[in-house]
Parts: sequence; structure tokens; C-alpha cells
Amino acid sequence: MKKFFGEFKDFIAKGNVIDLAVGVIIGGAFSGIVTSLVENIITPAISLLTGKVAFADLFVALDGNTYKTLEEAAAAGASTINYGLFIQGIIDFIITAFVIFLLVKVINKIRTAGEKEEAVEEAPATKVCPFCKSEIDIEATRCAHCTSEVE
Repeated sequence: MKKFFGEFKDFIAKGNVIDLAVGVIIGGAFSGIVTSLVENIITPAISLLTGKVAFADLFVALDGNTYKTLEEAAAAGASTINYGLFIQGIIDFIITAFVIFLLVKVINKIRTAGEKEEAVEEAPATKVCPFCKSEIDIEATRCAHCTSEVE
């Protein structure tokens, strides 16, 4: 039994498991932020463009009656095909995917900017003379050791 718990402890203590747990927690929090952005800011703006169409009210009642809202149909016990909610789900998915794409793009830009700065710092200050193999300044046009012209 001690061996089992020891193995379990080793498994939990591994960096990958902890990184995954942190990723899941941050992902959940990030999901809340993106969902709020989509539902509270972007979707209302789109509804202005579409003439304030309420997608939730787009449905077909299968009992043959006409209802103004989905709630009325549900209260009457009618089965419905809720194609408006499906359309809204697709729109929410596309908007969410686009927002995540933009955020990842910004994060990648920030990361690559840091890498470019490091690359500039690591630029060589010297080069090797092709004739005598001595190390000379990168901007030198003539080797100080053998006086050969170098590119």
C-alpha cells in the first residue's frame, strides 16, 4: 500500500501533471473572460448590425401552432426545432475562435519580439579570415594578421 501511494505521490509531483493542472485552471478562467466578451460586448454589437434579430426566437413548433417566443412554445408543451439557438451557437463559436486567434497572435508577437532582441544581442562581433584563419573584426576589409583583403 505504501508503494502505491508513493507512486501516486511521484506521479502528482511530476512537473507535467502540475503544469496541466495549472493550464486547466487558467483555461477555465480564460474561458469565462472570452465568454463574457462574446456574450456581453460582441454579440450585442452584432445584433445592432442584424436589426436586433433575437436568434433564440427562431424556431419551428412541431405541433403546427404558432408561438411568439420559445418560452411560449415550451409553456404550451410543444416540441420545437430550435434552429435559432443553433445559429447563435455557431456565431458564438466563430466569434470565440476569432477572439482566441487574436489573443494567441498578440502573445506570439510578444514572444517573438523578445527572441528578436536576444538575437540582436548575440550578433557576432568577429569573423575568420579565409586565408590565415585568424579572428578579425566583423567590419574589417583587410586582415590585420596576413593583410589579405576580406569581404
